[in-house]
Amino acid sequence: MPGYSALLPFQKDPNDGFALLQTIREVASQNIKMVLFTEPGERVFDPAFGVGLKKYLFESSTGAQTKIQLRNTISEQISRYLPYISIIDISFESNLQNSNNDSLEEKMNKLNISIKYQISNFSEVEVLEL
Repeated sequence: MPGYSALLPFQKDPNDGFALLQTIREVASQNIKMVLFTEPGERVFDPAFGVGLKKYLFESSTGAQTKIQLRNTISEQISRYLPYISIIDISFESNLQNSNNDSLEEKMNKLNISIKYQISNFSEVEVLEL
C-alpha cells in the first residue's frame, strides 16, 4: 500500500519493502520528533538543524529559565524547518505533580513535554506527548 514516508527507524514490510507512514498526521509527528531529538551540528550541511533535547537532560526540570529556553528553541526550530506546522502550545509537567508509582528520585528526574500543533489545511489540533 503506498505511503507518504518511511517509518523511522526502518522496519521491513513484506508488501512495500519498508514500513511506510500512511497519513500526513503520522509524517508530521515523526518530523517533529526528528527536529526535537536531532543535536545541532548532527545534520550534514545544516548545523543549525535540531533542538537537541539530550542537552536538556541534566538541566533542572523545574527551572523556569530552562523551560523558557526550551519552549523558544522548539518553536523556532519547528517554524523554520516544518513551516506547515503551527505550534499552538508547548507545556511542561514534572512528574512531581503526578501520582504515579515512580520513586521520588524518578519523579524529580522526569519532565513531560506536550506540544499542541495544527497541520496546515487540517482543522484538528494534534498533541505530541514526550
